[in-house]
Amino acid sequence: MSLDQNPTIAAPDDWRAYSGVLSRRVLAFILDYLIVLLLCIPAAVVVFFLGIITLGLGFMLYPALFVIVALLYFGLTLGGPNQASPGMRMAGIAVARMDGKPMDFMTAMVHTVLFWLINSVLTPLILLAGLFIERSRLVHDLLLGTVVVRTS
Repeated sequence: MSLDQNPTIAAPDDWRAYSGVLSRRVLAFILDYLIVLLLCIPAAVVVFFLGIITLGLGFMLYPALFVIVALLYFGLTLGGPNQASPGMRMAGIAVARMDGKPMDFMTAMVHTVLFWLINSVLTPLILLAGLFIERSRLVHDLLLGTVVVRTS
């Protein structure tokens, strides 16, 4: 299955679009959070200079730095033209909405926040849902009406 600029939902009987998606999601998660950690380094430098300019007020961003960087990272990449973060593209998957519309920035951010909230309660049981729900969807996918499909 090939996804162009706007990923579309494969037919429900096209099992190839969903086979192996769960393991690819785990790989994409690891790759993406390594990238987010690397992006936190220049962001920390920016916050440092912002803290100096604002006479110390900017330093209050340090506790939330990882969350800010991650939300921007996933909002811009999942909500972008590829509908996938760099880790997802390396793993050969992309996110699509069930209604056929492209993911936007806000939906991508809500997708990320729901993942964190549900993961904090059900860790690591969140992945078990993908074994039993059709198309290997997770709980936050069901709540937002999204699905992860293979691009290769």
